[in-house]
Amino acid sequence: MTDQAADMETDLPGKPTSASRTTLSHIMTHNDTNLLGTVHGGVIMKLVDDAAGAVAGRHSGGPAVTASMDEMVFLEPVRVGDLVHVKAQVNWTGRTSMEIGVRVLAERWNESAPATQVGSAYLVFAAVDADGKPRRVPPVEPETERDRRRNQEAQIRRTHRLARRRAIRELRERRAAEGFED
Repeated sequence: MTDQAADMETDLPGKPTSASRTTLSHIMTHNDTNLLGTVHGGVIMKLVDDAAGAVAGRHSGGPAVTASMDEMVFLEPVRVGDLVHVKAQVNWTGRTSMEIGVRVLAERWNESAPATQVGSAYLVFAAVDADGKPRRVPPVEPETERDRRRNQEAQIRRTHRLARRRAIRELRERRAAEGFED
């Protein structure tokens, strides 16, 4: 058995949800705005990906790449001068992938009112080695009832992602067999 195969067989110790949870905060400026004068959704999406990537790297103990982004929801517009907080945590882990849940909150930089949730997203990251090949990730150990709920919901989303991927692949194969070119 090769060293790599042995590594794949080794069970990694689990890590609690809190070990990699993080918050990224950023004040929004005029450089972040779209044509409507609010913060561009792509700016928020980059912050979401950055925070999720930090969590994935922390949890997996090394590089991790974005495999997919699910359900990016924008609930409220973000304005220039808002202080945006992007909170991320590992919800679920597989053998080499992780679902990271992200909540986006915003508050006026010069007010003491509580932050408002303005968005949320779920991202899947794959841990990779120096050659870009998938590598094992430690299992996540949910610590609270909320963490356990998020883990169960993540498993449902994973089942749906896999079923959607399988259905699309079967449709494409069927169309190809019928002579249709895409």
